[in-house]
Amino acid sequence: MSKESGGAPPVRRIDKILAAMSLGILVLSVACFFSVIIAGAVGVENYEAGVWPAVFFVQMYGPIVAFLLLITLLIMSFVRRSRANRQ
Repeated sequence: MSKESGGAPPVRRIDKILAAMSLGILVLSVACFFSVIIAGAVGVENYEAGVWPAVFFVQMYGPIVAFLLLITLLIMSFVRRSRANRQ
């Protein structure tokens, strides 16, 4: 049985930053996904010029980075709670 220490440990600033970055990157990658779909429906044919390479990069690697940030946040949270329960 765990020790009752008056509730959960306080949320640190780095936890809030990691959560916000993960959510922001995921929202940005979804927006890039929809922009590619809309551009294809409108009739854009040249995806090699302009901003499109960056859009495709964010669309492909954004969810992976967001997932890694979320896993990092979970691991940090588990470590913080386990240390708080030991004390």
